[in-house]
Amino acid sequence: MRKVAAVLGATIVGATTLTACGTEGGMKINVYYAPEDNFQTVVDNCNTQANGRYEIVYNKLPRDADGQREQMVRRLAAGDESLDVLGLDVTWVPEFAEAGWVDEWEGEHKAQAMADVLPGPLETAQWKGKLYAAPKNTNVQLLWYDERITPEPPETWDQMIQMSRQLKDQGKPYQILFTGAQYEGLVVVYNSIVESAGGRILSEDGEQVVMDQGAIRALDLLKEVSSSGLTDPSLTNQQEDQVRQAMQDGRGAFELNWPFVYAAYAEEKPDELRHFKWAPYPGVNGPGSGKSTIGGYDLAVSAYSQHKPEAYEAALCLRSPENQKFSALMDGVPPTVESVYTDPTPLDPAKPADEAENPTMATKYPMKDTILEELKTAAVRPLTPAYQNLSTVMSKILSPPSAIDPQGTADTLRQQLTDALDSKGVIP
Repeated sequence: MRKVAAVLGATIVGATTLTACGTEGGMKINVYYAPEDNFQTVVDNCNTQANGRYEIVYNKLPRDADGQREQMVRRLAAGDESLDVLGLDVTWVPEFAEAGWVDEWEGEHKAQAMADVLPGPLETAQWKGKLYAAPKNTNVQLLWYDERITPEPPETWDQMIQMSRQLKDQGKPYQILFTGAQYEGLVVVYNSIVESAGGRILSEDGEQVVMDQGAIRALDLLKEVSSSGLTDPSLTNQQEDQVRQAMQDGRGAFELNWPFVYAAYAEEKPDELRHFKWAPYPGVNGPGSGKSTIGGYDLAVSAYSQHKPEAYEAALCLRSPENQKFSALMDGVPPTVESVYTDPTPLDPAKPADEAENPTMATKYPMKDTILEELKTAAVRPLTPAYQNLSTVMSKILSPPSAIDPQGTADTLRQQLTDALDSKGVIP
């Protein structure tokens, strides 16, 4: 991969030095975005296309989401005019839009930002029927399993629990692995089960707490799977990478996690990769009802930017289909544009495809069709400007999952989430 990046750096962005000279002391478009290993190459590519009219500068935010949000919120609250393009986690768009920190996308910019974008990712960029960002990359969780243990994967949570019990009785790897630590990962699991059960946590406009029967059913399932001896003993300490490691160590029969686990498995256990399989997220109301919660980032234009026409142009370039494909192949971030998934050409179209040195979407993402289908019906976390507070409340109340009392926990969530929406009480 490093060699491919070097080739692209030479062929696609050969004019980077000239661009920098042409913009020395000129217009800078400041992009504030999360760490992404090869994003600078995308920036360089877009600077070449700008042809000296401006220079995009990549300001790398902290690695953790809370640190990213905090840095941007503080500067935007102070009216900082040096911020132009903002990389927003998919849960932040309502907050930034409601605060007036980002501009609405309109006209031709809006049309380009929405073109061929999958429904789930597009929903994350909208608030109150308006578009406030351009979807850059997305993500969904899949059900991962070892075909030697379970040749046919379960299609529902009930089937998965039943199969896990049978495997345990047979003395085989049986654990159901998912993120159970007290953080956003636990909220993602709960939200996915709620949506798979056809339930809602908040009303569609994000202004009222619902916690309907689907949400209570999800609490019941989370309680059952966590208290029946079918999960890892370290469940309450497990985040994404600990879940991945437990599966690779042979402790799990089923793993609910993001697609990054495939690349890690390929690197660390290449001889067994052919047995590591994937399936759609398990349903609750029968096969096909599963919905995975979306991850990813959207690009917004700061309301305080002094170079808005150029900022929109830069944002559209950074998340163009070509650059989304590059980021997918080089950094493992799934695209939001549907046509990228079926693009058969390799990373460097001028050279023959090679699984290691010049991959295609098919070689890098053998699970791409499953990802694509999930994105068409994916779950979105509750859309509200108060999401950060709601997430903190939910992770606290849901932890540990084994202590959940479905009806009692639902009542507690209903009350404390209502307080969080109304800015009452103390956030735990």
